[in-house]
Amino acid sequence: MDIFAKIAAGEIPSYKCAENDEFYAFLDINPLVKGHTLVIPRREIDYVFDMESDEIGRYMQFAQKVAIAIKKAFPCVKVGMAVLGLEVAHAHIHLVPMQSEKDMNFANEKLKLSEEEFREAADKIYKEFQAL
Repeated sequence: MDIFAKIAAGEIPSYKCAENDEFYAFLDINPLVKGHTLVIPRREIDYVFDMESDEIGRYMQFAQKVAIAIKKAFPCVKVGMAVLGLEVAHAHIHLVPMQSEKDMNFANEKLKLSEEEFREAADKIYKEFQAL
């Protein structure tokens, strides 16, 4: 079982932002900005485009709902989306609240947040997600 599958299964702690039976969203522990969230399928699959078409559709719908929750929790111009997938061999989408495109530069220095800041951020997103 890979690290993201273990996170989705609750075997490794995470800052949960949203979930359903198929997908799980949690805060990136090396965020570009506050609210930077990862969205993953619960099932182990390495590459987003190896997913079945109907599954990708549901995945994007879930990610859309998470992005709406992020925008409400962390007011921003837009929520950026990136699918990189080289650092962890498990399909994942980065959702990043953006004030400018510079916020999506993965070469930027990552934020150092306290456990309390992570927990507050995750709770804000989770609350907004539940309200949708």
